[in-house]
Amino acid sequence: MLVHDRVYDPILTRMQALFPKRSDLALDRIERLLAALGHPENQLPPIVHIAGTNGKGSTLAYLRAIAEAAGMRVHVYTSPHLVRFNERIRVAGELIGDTELARILEECERVNAGQPITFFEITNAAAFLAFARHKADLCLLETGLGGRYDSTNVVRNPALTLITTISYDHESWLGDTLAEIAGNKAGIIKRGVPCIASAQDPEALAVIAAAAHEMDAPLSVEGTDWTAVESPRGMRFERWRKAMELPRPVLPGAHQIGNAGLALAAVFTLNEAGVLPFALTERAIATGLTHAEWPARLQHLTRGPLVEALPKGWELWLDGAHNPAAAQVLARMAQEWATASPRLPLDLVVGMLDTKDARRFFAPFAGVARAVRTVAIPGDPHAVPAEALAATALSAGVPAQASPSLAAALADLTRAPGPARALITGTLRLAGTVLAENG
Repeated sequence: MLVHDRVYDPILTRMQALFPKRSDLALDRIERLLAALGHPENQLPPIVHIAGTNGKGSTLAYLRAIAEAAGMRVHVYTSPHLVRFNERIRVAGELIGDTELARILEECERVNAGQPITFFEITNAAAFLAFARHKADLCLLETGLGGRYDSTNVVRNPALTLITTISYDHESWLGDTLAEIAGNKAGIIKRGVPCIASAQDPEALAVIAAAAHEMDAPLSVEGTDWTAVESPRGMRFERWRKAMELPRPVLPGAHQIGNAGLALAAVFTLNEAGVLPFALTERAIATGLTHAEWPARLQHLTRGPLVEALPKGWELWLDGAHNPAAAQVLARMAQEWATASPRLPLDLVVGMLDTKDARRFFAPFAGVARAVRTVAIPGDPHAVPAEALAATALSAGVPAQASPSLAAALADLTRAPGPARALITGTLRLAGTVLAENG
C-alpha cells in the first residue's frame, strides 16, 4: 500500500490503475511504450542481466560493490523496494532523487496515454529512461518475475547473462516443474552472449544448457568451470585452474560464498571481454566483497525502537526469504548459529503472502525454531491472516501462535526465559515494514 508522503506517490497510485484486465506474461506492452519513448533501453551502457529464484540481489550487490570499488559508475535496477520506491532505481551510483523520479514517471504516464500496462512494466520503462539520460560504465538489471517474459528482457544485446540458483517459486506463472521454471529463467540467454550459472539441480541445469546451446551462448557453470568455497582466509575462488584467496563476503551465511563466486565469475568474464574500463585488481575485488550492501538479507539489526524494546542479550535479525529454498538456507544458518557464540535459541516472527507455499516454507524450521509468532502484513490485501498462518506452521511441525502485530509478536517471544535470536522473515513486504518501523 502506498503512503502519500512523497511527490511521486500519487503518480505511482495512478499507474497501478492501468493494470490490464487480463493479466499475462508478455512483452508487447512495454515494447510499445519504449518505442514511444524513443527506445531508451537501446541507449544503456554494457548490461549484465540477472535471473534466478534466490540470490539475484546478493549477486548484484557484490557486482556493484566490486565495480564501484574500481571507480566505475553503475546503473542498477532491482525490485521490489523495501521502504522507498527510489530503491529500485540507482542512477550512476546514487538512488534516483524524488524530483527526477516524479518527472520521469509523469513522462512515462503521459506517453502511455492511459493504455493498459502493468505497474512493473511502466516503472521499468521509467528506469530505462533515467539510465539513458545519465552516463555510466555498467548497467545491472535484475529480473522481477521469471525471465523470458519479464519486462527487463526487452534488452536485446547484454554483455553478459547470469542465472542464480533455480527452485520452486511463482509456480502459477512459471510452471509446476523445475524444468518449466528453468526454461522461463533461461529465456534471458541471448545469441552469442556468455551466460554464467550457479550450481543447479540437474533438471534445471539440463534446460539451461540446452537453451545456451540453442543460442550459441558460451555457458560457464559453478562446479564445472569455476568454484567458490570457504577457506581459512575467507573464500577461495578458482577458475580455469587459477585460484584466488579472498576475504569472506560481508553478507552473512555460507550461501553467500556461492553468490560472491557468481559475481566474481561475471567480473572476470567482463574484464576478459574488454567490457570493463578498468584493471580488475585484487584490492577492488576484496573491497567489493567486504563492503557490499543488501538490506533485509540476514541483516542484523543493532539499533532502533524494535531493537531497544528487546531485553538485554536478545538479538534481532531480518530476512526477506519467502520460498521453500530460501527457508532451507535460513534453517541451515540457524544450525550454524547453534554451534557459534553466543549459542542462542532461534525464535521466528513470520508474515507471508497468500501467493506462497507457507507449509513448505515452515517445514525446514521443524526442530530448529524454538517458537514462532505469525503476523499479518499490515495493509497488504494478499497477506495471510495470522491465525491461518499459525495453523499452517503447526501442520508443518513448527510451534506457532498468532500475534496481532509485529511489536506484540516480539513482546510475546521475549516472555520466554533467557535471551534468543529473533528472526523476522516470510516476505520482503514485511521486511520493508520492519525497516520503516525501526527507523
